Amino acid sequence: MSFSLYEAIIPTMIQMLNAGQNWIENCKSCGQSEDDLAQARLHEDMLPFAYQVKSMVVHSVGAIEGVRKGSFSPDLEEYPVELEKMRLNLGAAENTLRALSKGEIDSFIGGETRFVFEQKGIDIPFASEDFLLSFSQPNFFFHATTAYAILRMKGLDVGKTDFMGRLRIKRD
Repeated sequence: MSFSLYEAIIPTMIQMLNAGQNWIENCKSCGQSEDDLAQARLHEDMLPFAYQVKSMVVHSVGAIEGVRKGSFSPDLEEYPVELEKMRLNLGAAENTLRALSKGEIDSFIGGETRFVFEQKGIDIPFASEDFLLSFSQPNFFFHATTAYAILRMKGLDVGKTDFMGRLRIKRD
């Protein structure tokens, strides 16, 4: 059985983006202030919840855009702090990924994508598939896990099945 780059990345990102929208929906009725949640951190030297949510979008849709352009740079724009805006951004990213074709994603194999962070003098060449699998996908999961952990730390009633979202089960 062959396994494609598309199948290795896109369906799971869609699953997690959808789960993230549900986490945020749970935030709306948790009794905590929107600002308190948006600015919550696991540790003082880590970026806040709102940044973690933004980074899920950056390392999914933004990564695909970077591969298309052949260059990916950190998104240094401000991140939204309103829960509904965060939820909508995750939803827009999910919809964008759903619209991608398997053929386009698989056509990235063998291409080149550079990670460029000019302010720090960083320019790292990757094969496009390695950029997606070894850089963006781990970053995506780091930020998703951190966002979820922040919500757990803040006392939200979400568990492992909430983190995982809707599983892609075999249908007879």
